[in-house]
Formats: sequence, structure tokens, C-alpha cells
Amino acid sequence: MGEFMTGTKQCGTETLGRRNQIGSPSDRRTPPSPLDGQEAAGILERARAWVDPELRRAIESLPGSMRRIALYHFGWEHADGTPAAGNAGKAIRPALVLTAVRALGGRHAGAVRAAAAVELIHNFTLLHDDVMDRDTTRRHRPTAWTVFGDADAILAGDALQALAQRLLAEDPHPAASTAAARLANCVVELCAGQHTDTAMEKLGPDEVGLDECLAMAEAKTGALLGCACALGALYAGASPGDVEALDAFGREAGLAFQLIDDVIGIWGDPSRTGKPAGADLIARKKSLPVVAALASGTPAAAELAELYAVPYKEGDPGELERTVLAVERAGGRDWAQGQAADRMSRAMHELSRAIPDPESAGGLLALAEFVTRRSN
Repeated sequence: MGEFMTGTKQCGTETLGRRNQIGSPSDRRTPPSPLDGQEAAGILERARAWVDPELRRAIESLPGSMRRIALYHFGWEHADGTPAAGNAGKAIRPALVLTAVRALGGRHAGAVRAAAAVELIHNFTLLHDDVMDRDTTRRHRPTAWTVFGDADAILAGDALQALAQRLLAEDPHPAASTAAARLANCVVELCAGQHTDTAMEKLGPDEVGLDECLAMAEAKTGALLGCACALGALYAGASPGDVEALDAFGREAGLAFQLIDDVIGIWGDPSRTGKPAGADLIARKKSLPVVAALASGTPAAAELAELYAVPYKEGDPGELERTVLAVERAGGRDWAQGQAADRMSRAMHELSRAIPDPESAGGLLALAEFVTRRSN
């Protein structure tokens, strides 16, 4: 991923020592302080510390059956209900909410419910996606549907979506009702994107266009990251133009995130990703590198189309390796990394429209770098 990392490095490293930081829960009454050089990992850790108590309170309010599944999904309980010190995810979306508030001069403490609502929506989509995609592993443990069954996992996801809307409905912040409407519209867009994704799986290798695939990825991934940034802007009392610029920033960064995520899905290390190697290729999913490779018009594209035209051969140990090599030789990996760099450039432009001061924008730059410079 060297090419892509080079393409994005300049966007944020010059402000590395001056990024805005989400404060710890103990400094609710203190004014924002400039970041002292901590990386995005510190921002994410602090966001988790702010948001997890709100998430736990919301989930604890669920009926017992739904609560058990949700706590398992977040990594806070084992399947038998005993406590677990699991991984609840990186908290990228709530961190974007809180960091956007701070960047625009607001108080992140007042936006914790909005940040938790975004994280609940994200996990609602994960529970449903795992069922639809038949993914068996998430965050290095069995997915909820494999433990509790399809119906229970779907219902738990529905409950998380309801909790998200309730958090905003009960939030006294003046921006809460506007935020709730925006988040509801985002959920509709997420569902439309997922519908397009599942419909694509029924099409042949030569029936999916690259523009259609990019639009689907923006709806599935970019929409929620954009919404997270927009909610932060709303809670900071930003102008409509700045709200839209933050939404566009998140969408472009989200599309870059999805491009890199698709690359990791093919070439990532399973011991670090928590997912089986090449699972998308085995399922014949039309991820962005695959669609780009199929559209390349190269001999490798023709080979890939032949492989994708039939189900994966479980008994052929070389099948997966041939598919991975075909995608790479047809340019799918290089295209995805280059496209991700381009999307990050667009994201930086949108961010500068709303927050022209690099010092104020630093926390958002750090998070954008983090999600697009991953290697696992």
C-alpha cells in the first residue's frame, strides 16, 4: 500500500502536532485544549471512553433476550452471558462526531448521545450485514447469527436502530431533532446501498459497472461517516454550508475507507483482520478491486471473469490463489489504492471549506488518515 500512503501522507502529517483532541470524561467543564502530538489512536481511545457508558446504558435498557445478543455483539459478554473484555470496535464514527464538534468550536460533552446513536446505527448494519453476507467471524469471534440464529441477530439489530432514534428523541440539545431526521435519512440510504449490493451478487461478472459499484459503496459506507461528521457540525451550531461540507468530507473519506477495506479483504492478514482470507473472493462478491479488475480489458480480467462465472471450488487448494493473482494482475489493487488517494484529496478539499484552519481541522485529518492508511 505504499503508493496510497504516499498519496495521503501530505494531507495531515504537517499538522500532526497540533490536532484537536477529544477530552477525557473528567474534563467536561474545561475548555478545549490543543492536541499535543497524539495520534488518531488516542482520539479513538478517548471517544470510546466517552461513548461506551452511553452505549451500555442504552443496551442495558433492552429486554433480556435482545440485551444478551447486543452485549455479545459488542464484545462485552460471552455467548453464555458471562462478562467479557472484548473488542467493541474502533469507534471511528462516534470519534468523527465528537471531533467535528470540537473542530467547529462546540462542546463535545453535549454531543455524546449523538455519537452513541451513530455507533448504534453502525452496529445495527453490522448485525444485518453479517446475516445477509453469511459472514461467520467479526472482531475475532463468531458473528451473532452463528451463535443465536438469523432471526435473533436481525431483531437485535432492529433494537439497536430503535435505541439510536430514542437517544436523539430524548436528547435536550437544540440540534437533536434535526440530527434525528438526518440520521433516519442516512439509514434509508444505507438500506438502499445494501439492497444494491445484494442485487449485484445476482448479476454476472460483466453486468456490474464501476460507477454503479462506487455509488453503492458511498451509500453503504460513506453515508454514515458523512452523517457522523454532519451531526458533529449540527451539534456545534455550524452553518448549513459547513454541515454539508463536513458531510461531503466524511463521504469521500468513507469511500476511501471502503476502497482500502476491500483491498484488505483480499490481501489482508486474517490474524489481524479477524476475518478469513479471501472471504469475499470465495463468495464471489463484486468488491471494488474486483469490479475494476473485471473492467480492465486485460487477459487477467478474462481469467477472473471465468473464475467468477462459477462457484468457488472448495476442493481446489489453488483456486483462491489464482483468483487473488488475477485481480492483482488485472490492476484491481493498484486502481483501488489510487482511487482511495483521489477520494482522500477530495475529502481534504471539502474539509478545508468548512474548517480552513489546519490546527482546528487536525483531529479530523488524523482520523481520515487512520481509516485510509490501515494495513489490516
